[in-house]
Amino acid sequence: MRVLVTGATGYVGTAVIAELVGAGHTVLGVARSDEGAHALAARGIEVHRGDLTEPQTLADAARVCDGVVHTAFIHDFSRFAENAEIERVAVEAVLSALEGSDKPFVISSGLLMMRPGTILTETDVGADFGRGGTENMVAAAAKRGVRTAAIRLAPTVHSKDDRGFTPRLIDIARQSGVAAYIGDGANSWPAVHRLDAARLYRLALEKGSPGARYHAVGDEGVPTREIAEAIGRHLDLPVESIAAEKAGEHFGFLGMFFGIDAPASAHVTRAELDWAPREPGLLAGLATDAYYQAGSKY
Repeated sequence: MRVLVTGATGYVGTAVIAELVGAGHTVLGVARSDEGAHALAARGIEVHRGDLTEPQTLADAARVCDGVVHTAFIHDFSRFAENAEIERVAVEAVLSALEGSDKPFVISSGLLMMRPGTILTETDVGADFGRGGTENMVAAAAKRGVRTAAIRLAPTVHSKDDRGFTPRLIDIARQSGVAAYIGDGANSWPAVHRLDAARLYRLALEKGSPGARYHAVGDEGVPTREIAEAIGRHLDLPVESIAAEKAGEHFGFLGMFFGIDAPASAHVTRAELDWAPREPGLLAGLATDAYYQAGSKY
């Protein structure tokens, strides 16, 4: 297939592109800037100039491809609602372009804020607003002749090149001199290695069921206390509990997330797509030097 990939220069998107090319697909990568276009071209990837804020640029490219993988998002938590709406409009433009084609369209979604305190499964449907609303719109579009699927990413999509929550926790520990967790630290986060997630995108593109929701989950739930303990061991720092009311002061924006209990299952995903994680889990990764060399983008 010739596959359009949004977010083609991003952390997840670059891994998805490598997975697709390795499986024999060709890729048309979306780039917002000259720098992004040059990075894609240097990897031998055909470039399409486009932007989430210009939905027609994505729709035009989708029409000339055999499928679409959407990994782009504007990661500015101070404008999260606005950015979620920008994404929704862009996704709707692509859906309209693909309507009636039976082409696959795989989008990215998330697990963390959906239903805290319960083990989330693929059959659970989130609230119909924000990114959850976009996911629901995409699932419903299977009735419009588009073979849609949503990949719900774990909050920690980890690897030695991680740019997200995990290196941010490491940075905070280094700066504060304490590897911390919130409360008793019994709340757990699901996690997935970036390469395992990339393989799941490919499988969903190739053989996903229309309207399906799939879970990119390797570790179903890692207690946040154990995450802090792993960081503390590696950095030789004390491990301490932070009271919930002090979480924002210690963790910054991450304080609103790190106390959430969000375990998730991937049983349906594994069975339907014959997907099984192959890479090391989060705690195994945190035991290696490589995870402490990445820098957070937040």
